[in-house]
Amino acid sequence: MEGAIKTVVMQYLSSAKGKESMGGKNFQKLVQSQLGNILGDTDSASAVKEMIKGLDDNQDGKVSFQEYMTLMGYLANSLSEQKSSGAAQEAK
Repeated sequence: MEGAIKTVVMQYLSSAKGKESMGGKNFQKLVQSQLGNILGDTDSASAVKEMIKGLDDNQDGKVSFQEYMTLMGYLANSLSEQKSSGAAQEAK
């Protein structure tokens, strides 16, 4: 699990290129390269813009580390629910 946490942090830092937050193009590249199998429509710039709007608590048009972690939490929760419902279906 430690390795997974390090990977999440390092992917953000690499994509943000030393800045405190990530612009739309860098965020889209991160989403496409690292989350394309989990998130649909990552090739669509408009879909990624909508995702940024949903994450952008301070309305600066960028994704901060905290906002990125909100996405990670949402994705982890969604995967957990999928696995739980799948396990419940198998038990029937």
